[in-house]
Amino acid sequence: MISRRNFLQATATAGAGLAVGGTGRLWAEARMSLGQAEVLSLSDGRMVLPSSFQFGGLDPDVVQPVLDQHGMDLSSPLQPEVNVTLLRDAGRVILFDTGAGTSFMDGTGLLPDALDAVGIAPDDVTHVVFTHCHPDHLWGVLDDFDDPMFANATHLMGRREWDYWFKPATVDQIGADRASMAVGARRRMEALEDRIVFFDDGEEILSGVAARATFGHSPGHMSFELRQGSESLMVLGDSVSNHHISLARPELELPSDQDPAAAAGVRVGLLDQIHSEKTRVIGYHLPFGGMGWIDRINKEYVFVST
Repeated sequence: MISRRNFLQATATAGAGLAVGGTGRLWAEARMSLGQAEVLSLSDGRMVLPSSFQFGGLDPDVVQPVLDQHGMDLSSPLQPEVNVTLLRDAGRVILFDTGAGTSFMDGTGLLPDALDAVGIAPDDVTHVVFTHCHPDHLWGVLDDFDDPMFANATHLMGRREWDYWFKPATVDQIGADRASMAVGARRRMEALEDRIVFFDDGEEILSGVAARATFGHSPGHMSFELRQGSESLMVLGDSVSNHHISLARPELELPSDQDPAAAAGVRVGLLDQIHSEKTRVIGYHLPFGGMGWIDRINKEYVFVST
């Protein structure tokens, strides 16, 4: 079901994972089938974040034993992958999020190259579906000339997420640390305003694609259940934003979430469902392309890549 993992123009293999370094560029591609459809995980690159982004304010005595299991340390920066899901089925090419573009962070913005590597041009994309409006998910929707990157696509977003980020007051209410995110989101949303289609929780937004409200990481964050016959796959977005503390201790409130308490509640319930129903997943920041399963070992959830 899963092809070999292909690494193109790899620059370095470093310790526990792959890094983007020097002037070279790295991306990866993984595939699985879903009924008659094909699902690809395409890399937009890798971010580099301070550990406080995920662990700030948490008890080090709780966090470090979890990180020890993954060869990580609180003093080291985080380097999460950025995995963009693509569903190809019966003439449809559906992209879930658009990566970070070239103006957010070094090491990201590689999605156009990854698409090219699998033979897909931006004009081939028929639908773009957004989980939420954080920079690494939305900012790649415009090209270097501020025109829509996927000119022929229908763009779909949850109504609650759109309303929050498009509201002029958000930039003043969100806090200084996130104000630039609000400015950047609004600019890109203005370019999409005449072509956006809204949806709400529980809707089948496209045939075989159902929206699942997972509010908390952002005010209107959505995940998506892809279903073909008896087979299903959950596109998690950032409802589970890492493979360590979010899984081992899903109840903890993480500073990377805009509403940490709501996000923790969503995470606990979602992981229980995914595990009990044995649903395959793609996580936007999970390792090895983010494709796999959620297992449970010694009362802790773990990500098992496929």
